[in-house]
Amino acid sequence: MILRLAVASLFARALTVSMTILAIALSVALFLGVEKIRTGAKASFADTISGTDLIVGARSGSVQLLLYSVFRIGNATNNVTWQSYQDIARRPDVDWIVPISLGDSHRQFRVMGTTKAFFDHYKYRQDRSLEMADGTRMDDLFDTVIGADVAATLGYHVGDPIVVAHGLASFAQHKDQPFRVSGILEKTGTPVDRTVIVSMEAIEAIHVDWKSGAQIPGQSTPVDVIREMELTPKAITAALIGVESPLQTFTLQRAINDYREEPLLAILPGVALQELWSIVGIAETALLAVSAMVVVTALIGMMATIFSSLNERRREMAIFRAMGARPLTILSLLVLEAMVMATVGALLGLVLQYVGLLVAQPMLDSTFGLWIPIDAPTLREVWLILGVICAGVIVSLIPAMRAYRMSVADGMVVKT
Repeated sequence: MILRLAVASLFARALTVSMTILAIALSVALFLGVEKIRTGAKASFADTISGTDLIVGARSGSVQLLLYSVFRIGNATNNVTWQSYQDIARRPDVDWIVPISLGDSHRQFRVMGTTKAFFDHYKYRQDRSLEMADGTRMDDLFDTVIGADVAATLGYHVGDPIVVAHGLASFAQHKDQPFRVSGILEKTGTPVDRTVIVSMEAIEAIHVDWKSGAQIPGQSTPVDVIREMELTPKAITAALIGVESPLQTFTLQRAINDYREEPLLAILPGVALQELWSIVGIAETALLAVSAMVVVTALIGMMATIFSSLNERRREMAIFRAMGARPLTILSLLVLEAMVMATVGALLGLVLQYVGLLVAQPMLDSTFGLWIPIDAPTLREVWLILGVICAGVIVSLIPAMRAYRMSVADGMVVKT
């Protein structure tokens, strides 16, 4: 009976009620959307590199090593000698090891020297491997494989030439040794998309005529001569390692950190990612707080709507009282109306969130490399929706208590 009266009353004030429900729906959609993007961004960070047990570089900080070796942000404080790399590679507990050499760039995109093993062992999003969208891996000394964003931004195709610049913001270019695009990778949503990949030997080849970060004046070795030279790297920036058994990970990490020949640092990618996320956690908390305030504002707006309607409904309340309705019935009626509005608004907000995700998912993936999965509401999201409904009931108690105290005479008197 009370539910039927509440629904009929809401329909009688359809325009005002609809605007209130829409405000609640938009605030809930924003709140759930921020939560979904937050968890999706965290998962995308964690899924940037999978299947790698250790990352090794010169001794610095774990977050710094993670940033420049995986996310191509910043620079290494020092390099790792090739001899040290070989010593680590010869250890029996190392299943595979992939060297990485950074330092050069191509039109603001980082150039990374590595081996073909990188394509075999680099995993992202748990167990996904790198796939070619076009072309093949590097077969020639001056072949390069480029990421999807590099190809899309610069309009490159297989066979196009690439000239690498020395350093990250340098006008000095290795024009004497141009590269050829041999392959373009499929979109991964990781920093690989924004990377120009060449061989370790190619990194050495383009620096044959360079010393101490500058080209030797008047010296230009022909490419044919360079191809015949010994191009074994002298140093690398970092290395990705997979161990034979997970039980050996900490033993290997400790051995590398205690390496006596030079100061090295071995980090677990997952632990370093957690440290990185804790650094940006303040912004995450602030964003959630703003979204929560939007929801609170919408609920206060609903309370204000109920308050403003009381003056118009005094006679209605008085008639209910005159017909025998108890004050508790009046209170229950207003609380039930608020519950219906909060419930419909919260569920509509959930629907709007999924509609927004369907539209934004490909754009977030292509622009920011964030993959936001569209799946069933999590238990946390269900609790958030229930919390909004409960909060709607709580804020409605204030105007409902006022209506509860209204007397029949107060409602029947015409005020001038």
